[in-house]
Amino acid sequence: MKTRWLGSRGPEVSAIGLGCMGMSQSYGRGSETESIATINRALDLGINFLDTADMYGIGENEILVGKAIKKRRNEVFLATKFGIVRSVEDPNIRGVNGRPEYVRSACEASLSRLGVDTIDLYYQHFPDSEAPIEETLQALSDLVALGKVRQVACSNFGAEQLDEAWRVSAERGTAKFVACQIHWNLLVRDVEKEIVPALRRHRMGIVPYFPLESGLLTGKYRQGQEFPAGSRLAGGSRSASLATEENFTYLEELTEFAASRGHSLLDLAFAWLAAQEGIASIIAGATTPEQVLANVKAGNAWRLSPEDLRDIPQMK
Repeated sequence: MKTRWLGSRGPEVSAIGLGCMGMSQSYGRGSETESIATINRALDLGINFLDTADMYGIGENEILVGKAIKKRRNEVFLATKFGIVRSVEDPNIRGVNGRPEYVRSACEASLSRLGVDTIDLYYQHFPDSEAPIEETLQALSDLVALGKVRQVACSNFGAEQLDEAWRVSAERGTAKFVACQIHWNLLVRDVEKEIVPALRRHRMGIVPYFPLESGLLTGKYRQGQEFPAGSRLAGGSRSASLATEENFTYLEELTEFAASRGHSLLDLAFAWLAAQEGIASIIAGATTPEQVLANVKAGNAWRLSPEDLRDIPQMK
């Protein structure tokens, strides 16, 4: 497995990471035994970047990941997130909290569920418009100083929020966000206008999630066909809104382009992201060992040439 730097201030991480969200039993996908086997397979293949969050299954995913890495902690670069607050009584009630007291309590809870002493990368899952960013960053700096967190990052921030966080960190000397997770793939390109340039400007590691858009970029879905039973799209995921006639036409064009180069659409989905400036690691979800292996093979299959990048069909 190839490695990349996590921005200008981060360590080396595997070029493909494992997104663990879908392993939560509350999502109804797989068993604990299979999920742990999937994580172990990823580690065996050289993936060291594991991504979870406290809100995935309202904590149950962190417990699962903790069980899986208990005997292999030194092989793992462990990332989790805080900030989304969900009610156990009603999971549909959701808020965002970046207050210092919440940041501290959320970190302690995640450490306990994961069964670790330190979180390698601690993300603010979403920005909190009601909590001053200077307070959130100071709380995160305190966690770094205490050794509970090694480095901090953000997720789903807009360009202005990234600029503000960077300014505050520089002026106050707090910990800086070394990376940002964003929703980016061949079908979802809106981040390219302002967010990606902001991340490059601040030399932050770019960590795309949903690189395969819930399977739309794997080639397993076809226009006019029902979604396979048990798939995310059949379950009504937010990616289902992208299953339009126009996008399926574009997917066919991408598939034909990849085939003309002796590759699959899956290969192209990983290769295109890997070719973008600033990409640190591509977070790909998997719920079986076989899916992890397929992702690793695809991630290593194709390095796009300048000509390839020039000739890739463009979205209409």
